[in-house]
Amino acid sequence: MKAQTKVPEHICEMENILDRATQKMDELERSMAAFEELQPEIKKLEAYYTSQQWKDDLAMDEAGLLPENLKRGVLSQDGIWNMLERNRELIHVLKRREE
Repeated sequence: MKAQTKVPEHICEMENILDRATQKMDELERSMAAFEELQPEIKKLEAYYTSQQWKDDLAMDEAGLLPENLKRGVLSQDGIWNMLERNRELIHVLKRREE
């Protein structure tokens, strides 16, 4: 029969780090894939934001022609612009990391 050897504490610690790092990397890869899959929709939103339709919709809102309880973040210039800039920054970070 083999004698039981006490497991060094650092092995358990390193195993824990390996497990946590692997889990976080898996989560990050899933998030990155979802972000990439969303890009066509973001481009659609950007096209809307730069269209005459968006200007017409904003004018309708400013004239009080849309329901008061309508969620209207998409009619906020800052809201869309900030999201588009953030999207560009994140794409830049991802591309820079690929190099």
